[in-house]
Amino acid sequence: MLDPATTGIIVLAVMFFLLTTGVHIGVALGLGGILGMYLTIGPDAAWAQLATVPFSTTNSFTLAVIPLFILMGALSNQAGLTKDLYLAAFNWLGRLPGGLAMATTVASAAFGAACGSTIVNAAVFTRMAMPEMTKFGYDKRLSAGCIAASGTLASLIPPSILMVIYAVITEQSVAQLLVAGLIPGIISAAIYMLGIYAMVKRWPELAPIPDIKISRAERWRSLTGVWGIAFLFILVIGGIYTGLFIPTYAGAVGAFGAFLIVIAKGRMSRSVLVDTFKEAGVTTSTIFIIVIGGILFARFLTYTGLITEISGWLLGLGLPPYMYLLAFAITYLILGMLIDPIAIMVMTLPVMFPIMVGSGYDPIWLGVIAIKLAEISLITPPVGLNVYVVRSASPVPLSLEDVFTGVMPFLLLDIITLTLLILFPEIVLFLPRLML
Repeated sequence: MLDPATTGIIVLAVMFFLLTTGVHIGVALGLGGILGMYLTIGPDAAWAQLATVPFSTTNSFTLAVIPLFILMGALSNQAGLTKDLYLAAFNWLGRLPGGLAMATTVASAAFGAACGSTIVNAAVFTRMAMPEMTKFGYDKRLSAGCIAASGTLASLIPPSILMVIYAVITEQSVAQLLVAGLIPGIISAAIYMLGIYAMVKRWPELAPIPDIKISRAERWRSLTGVWGIAFLFILVIGGIYTGLFIPTYAGAVGAFGAFLIVIAKGRMSRSVLVDTFKEAGVTTSTIFIIVIGGILFARFLTYTGLITEISGWLLGLGLPPYMYLLAFAITYLILGMLIDPIAIMVMTLPVMFPIMVGSGYDPIWLGVIAIKLAEISLITPPVGLNVYVVRSASPVPLSLEDVFTGVMPFLLLDIITLTLLILFPEIVLFLPRLML
């Protein structure tokens, strides 16, 4: 048997090699974990973990909320709620400087309350909003950057898949974490809108004001299309906040509510149902592969004692708490340039969570900070996942350079939001404390 330090170096080298050759991050994490356990605690224990972890993970009652949230988002999209949201936001904001981009931000944030997936959010609004903005003369870089950045709001605004994964890994309350993301998510959207307004006022050529007239009656009439999202939000988040549902039940109720909305709008058919379940199944499978691989890797770190040794050593340095927070943020931002946010969380939290909590940070607040950092990583080059989604889904020809250039101002806006959340923790903790 090898000592933990030597094994750790070997495992990291193998994982790095697998990632550079294009192996899926979940598979690389899982193989690294199995190899590490094989070398340190023996083959029998390693094979036993490989035999039990996939089933115990997918059989988790808490993690069952993930496919339910994904299904709710897929059904909401089939019900046409995204188009209704965008139309209402367009009617109310379209005549403002940068109004179409602001409408996209508002609609994307609102759809995040029914979706929970940044990828779905970005793809849906790319196909819908990108042609509209370019038709009215908007700079395509601003348009693409706005869509990519606004898509990340689904990570913060409940229901959030990343919040559930954080809660499972750190053994925190899923309900409190979901509620904690609401105010930071709204603030993020508001700061995006203020940033768009400021950019367009400074450079009007980025977003000409559309030559359209919308009556007051049309504006109010368009709000009738928002009832679906409002219904789902009140049903799911209201149920969690009041204690009527635990999160898993809320996910099931939300998915059924979205199913009823599809029927009420006359959009249900056999092909729609099959496509919806197929989409939800593929997305869920991708996420669970990463989670299973991450848990195997975390088991290796736990059984070898590396987590305890690293945590004890770092806390023993007696550094100021802000130094640990800075290291946490830098780690997330660097890894976010290379790998998927879910993989970052399952890789780093088993090691970093005990250190951060041990240095005095609230675990619920830390969860929102981690999610905000994950949001930033989704639009950070060279592997900003939402950037690639926007480019591939866009009906308008785009280069990666166009999208990355467009998201740069939004990265700055995200840093402003992150700073506010760090300086004023009550923004995050206000609603969870009311729940208690």
